[in-house]
Amino acid sequence: MITEAQFQKELELIISNSIREDVGDGDHSSLACIPASAQGKAKLLVKDEGIIAGVEFAKMIFHYVDNDMKVETFMNDGERVKYGDVIFHVSGSSQSILKAERLVLNSMQRMSAIATKTKMFVDLLEGTKTKILDTRKTTPGIRAIEKWAVKIGGGENHRFALYDMIMLKDNHNDFAGGIPQAIAKTKQYLIDNSKDLKIIVEARNLDEVQQILEAGGVYRILLDNFDYETTKKAVAMIGDQSLTESSGNINEKTIRNYAECGVNYISSGALTHSVYNMDLSLKAI
Repeated sequence: MITEAQFQKELELIISNSIREDVGDGDHSSLACIPASAQGKAKLLVKDEGIIAGVEFAKMIFHYVDNDMKVETFMNDGERVKYGDVIFHVSGSSQSILKAERLVLNSMQRMSAIATKTKMFVDLLEGTKTKILDTRKTTPGIRAIEKWAVKIGGGENHRFALYDMIMLKDNHNDFAGGIPQAIAKTKQYLIDNSKDLKIIVEARNLDEVQQILEAGGVYRILLDNFDYETTKKAVAMIGDQSLTESSGNINEKTIRNYAECGVNYISSGALTHSVYNMDLSLKAI
């Protein structure tokens, strides 16, 4: 999986690229009418309800823009919030606060929406052994903060990208000539390149599950678009030979039923690709 150092680097890249995109050669609106010496203070106001996320990321943004800015927090990542709650106060250069404002809001609104949806799915799984996973269906360029938001909401991260885990899906298996061939080639590739990566293999039916089990050495088997009864049969077949994951058009109405089939994980792209931003506002005080 991705290391903490790699993840931190991704966060720094998001901030630097976003500021480059948004500020360019200067925030001319602020430069035109606010003296460089002006000091100010603002509050982050919640105008919605759900799980707040991105507080720590906001601190990173403020300090990137101006290390002299001070942030006083009243609520932390992962807490449930309601309309009227104040998450933090930020104080310092008025120009700096305004320069950071839009990136802070855009990031926190998106992260809070993801954390809120993830927490809803986590609550639906309460009492089962199944955990919710995100996927690579993320917004290009900001994957790190979206996956961070999933964790804040109580979910777990799937692989971060193409480089930190092997995942053989239907196209890989078909292009390789079949599941046994794909797995054998993958094992040899890992040996040849001295890589220690976990292998996940997708199965479309029980016959493919059996092929995966016979090949062996697979960390997790992804049961793609299985119905409930077939999922139960697959879980029984697999036993403790591999971990199990259900995926494919699973929503809040069906997730509990899949969990009760006994799978270890359920993955859902909806955690990151189908959310409505939480309404937040940064107001001068």
